[in-house]
Amino acid sequence: MHPSLYRGFIAQMQAEFASAYLYLAMAAFCAQKGLQGMAHWLRLQWQEELKHALKFFDFLLDRGLAPVLETLEQPPAAWESPLHLFEHVLRHEQAVTARIHELYQQAVEVRDYPAQVFLHWFIEEQVEEENQARTIVEQLRLVGQEGVGLYLLDRQLGERGPEED
Repeated sequence: MHPSLYRGFIAQMQAEFASAYLYLAMAAFCAQKGLQGMAHWLRLQWQEELKHALKFFDFLLDRGLAPVLETLEQPPAAWESPLHLFEHVLRHEQAVTARIHELYQQAVEVRDYPAQVFLHWFIEEQVEEENQARTIVEQLRLVGQEGVGLYLLDRQLGERGPEED
């Protein structure tokens, strides 16, 4: 693997671990606010992000390279509202998408075909991730920040089951 692409994969693995850490902090915030459905949804996101990080970890090992683990920064602990929190989720997922696209472009430039194939899964996954976040943001804008609408949306998000690999 080209050294710059290797560094990019390490950075993306780190970003996936940081995403997991962020979603767990968000889950704690929602749970403290009595939004157990949102907390459940975010805990599942936490689990997904850990799986994503491990995909990079294992891919590097499969290529005979050492995954390097770095320190994670502390995520925020509070948000103004559920809407503000999920707008943060959407912006975060859009940033992850941009990083994946940059990695893919780099893999194309250095003609690393296994990396390109590997990254295809993430490209498709990011379409789904952004769509889910965008939908929740739109629903929160429709129902408002309190009352029955928020209660029902929270309950709906609590029905989410784990994703299949």
